[in-house]
Amino acid sequence: MLSHEELKRRALANRETRTEYEAQKPDFELLDKLLEARKRAGLTQGQVAEKMGTKATAITRLESASRRHSPKIETLRRYADAVGCRLNIELIPD
Repeated sequence: MLSHEELKRRALANRETRTEYEAQKPDFELLDKLLEARKRAGLTQGQVAEKMGTKATAITRLESASRRHSPKIETLRRYADAVGCRLNIELIPD
């Protein structure tokens, strides 16, 4: 059985796979930040949803790594407020 790291290493050896993986990196970084903030606040998805006035399924979609769902800035702002944070968006030169 392959470990996660070995499977990842093998997959990323393919140039097309590696290119797509790199293209999704900002999405995964945002996901990590959302999850970190919620855990730091000690809240469940349901509790965040309640604070935002929405359903837990909406929070599940927000915290998923799907490119089909691109959240609005206002949604991110409300999420940040619900977990006791403020939203800060930066443009970082390459």
